[in-house]
Amino acid sequence: MQNDPELNGKYLGTISQDFVKVADALKEASYQIRKAGFDYPVFVLCKDVQPIGQLLFDQRQQGTAWNYFASFLDEFLQRGLVTGREDFEKAYKDPDEFCCLFVVDEQFTNFLFIPYPED
Repeated sequence: MQNDPELNGKYLGTISQDFVKVADALKEASYQIRKAGFDYPVFVLCKDVQPIGQLLFDQRQQGTAWNYFASFLDEFLQRGLVTGREDFEKAYKDPDEFCCLFVVDEQFTNFLFIPYPED
């Protein structure tokens, strides 16, 4: 589970532009998810509605290129999207410093860790 170069070249521009707008809210959501007892928050990005997680930001209402959904590792395990808990946990970065994004697009689906902007 590493940042994929194909993802960086094709998507990182629009993801970065969006991320600046929603980073503080995602960081707070990550904290709240962990505070509620759910480990390994994951934020799903997609252009269309999809069944993973709970909608946080609708692209039409937020003026973003992506919709954002809040989820966590256990949902990914239950849905069979992640098969190895240990491998995921090893690859997962500090949630206070990095946001774990799961990018879902027509022809590409992958995890991406992007650092939160420094204060």
